[in-house]
Amino acid sequence: MRRIGLFLKKLLPGNFYIKLLHLYGFFNSLFCFGSKYKCILCGRSFRKLLPTGINNEVALSLVGGGYRLTLCPFCFSADRERLVYHYLKNKTSIFKSEIKFKLLHIAPGDSFKKVLRSYSSIDYISGDIESSLADIKIDITDIKFDDNYFDVIICNHVLEHVADDKKAMRELFRVLKPGGFAILQVPISKKLTETFEDFSITSPEEREKQFGQKDHVRIYGKDYKERLENVGFGVELYDVKKDLNAEEIKRYGLNVEEILYIGRKSS
Repeated sequence: MRRIGLFLKKLLPGNFYIKLLHLYGFFNSLFCFGSKYKCILCGRSFRKLLPTGINNEVALSLVGGGYRLTLCPFCFSADRERLVYHYLKNKTSIFKSEIKFKLLHIAPGDSFKKVLRSYSSIDYISGDIESSLADIKIDITDIKFDDNYFDVIICNHVLEHVADDKKAMRELFRVLKPGGFAILQVPISKKLTETFEDFSITSPEEREKQFGQKDHVRIYGKDYKERLENVGFGVELYDVKKDLNAEEIKRYGLNVEEILYIGRKSS
């Protein structure tokens, strides 16, 4: 399912892809009609969620890796997007403020982009180096915005695709305003103390074997927090289990293992 979606996203024009996705989601949601699960992004309920993830050996060693039933049948939001939305809605004031927050969303999914854009308190910009779903083209190792420009940045499972991730982290820190925060999610190995990367590995097949996915260039380890701190971020960790019980986490299709990494820029 995921691989077919990524293939169609690259093959089809953005508007046509979105229309096709919405049509598929409509019929899919009828098939999955029920009340056991609820998607907090689109607000719909279902008797089951759809499969996502990659079930190879490397993916299974990651926090939030492997095959799991968490994809929304209607809006196709992933568990990691819903987790970020839960945090923004319940632990920040950006949806309630009378002052607009400038928000940069890197590599957006359509459903999450639509929800964020619907809030009058958010001045929303999305960017991607190649996706037609984004508003503008952005290379996160060279972001064409002034210093201290954005109040909030969402960079959700992107840095593992970027060769010079330290440069990307420095750029994200540079464009973030003092007092602002960035949600900087990556897949993190449960087993590695230090991040593993080997730039002699260049073939898609070997990258999938070593890093879990053909377009990944590293596996982050427990030193990820330190890597963010080294470019200037103050890092906070958010564990959804502190706010929701196991039944709620399951109902909303969230990943009980994933911890949010919140990078802050001091005033």
